[in-house]
Amino acid sequence: MTWFFLVGLVLVAIWAVGIYNALVQLRNRAESSWSDIDVQLKRRWELIPNLVETVKGYASHERETLEGVIEARGVAMAAETPEAKAGAEGGLTRALRQLFALAEAYPDLKANENFLDLQRQLTEIEDAIQNARRYYNAVVRDLNTKIEMFPSNIVANLFGFLRKTYFELDSEAERSAPQVSFGS
Repeated sequence: MTWFFLVGLVLVAIWAVGIYNALVQLRNRAESSWSDIDVQLKRRWELIPNLVETVKGYASHERETLEGVIEARGVAMAAETPEAKAGAEGGLTRALRQLFALAEAYPDLKANENFLDLQRQLTEIEDAIQNARRYYNAVVRDLNTKIEMFPSNIVANLFGFLRKTYFELDSEAERSAPQVSFGS
């Protein structure tokens, strides 16, 4: 009888270790993929001052729009959690849309090679952010599912694994990258 009990105890311990290790792996993948998003957001933030300076050269009297972009960038840089970053990035996306709408009124700006290059870079960064966000959300989904499902929820609760938050944008309009190409 004791022999069966010991074998059962060892099997339960092996099972718990396996689940624990899977949870650790998912948590680390979520943290790593969040770091990937953060890197892409920083690339975006670094590009914005150059974009604003280029536009300022052609549309310096559009001060309110330019200041709005810089302010939205500052808010986005200060946000720390996925929820806060999502809201702040949504505001930054709206500000960038206003900036590009403003650029429509300045044909010389639309033809400026520096401006066109910045547009191209921003489009590439937006695509990279979108890909990183999708990967992060997939890993978070897997982690959250494992944390909630029986019997792995027992191990998750025992060792304090917490659900992670998805990185979602506020509105459907913000889910797409700002339109940065100008037609001829």
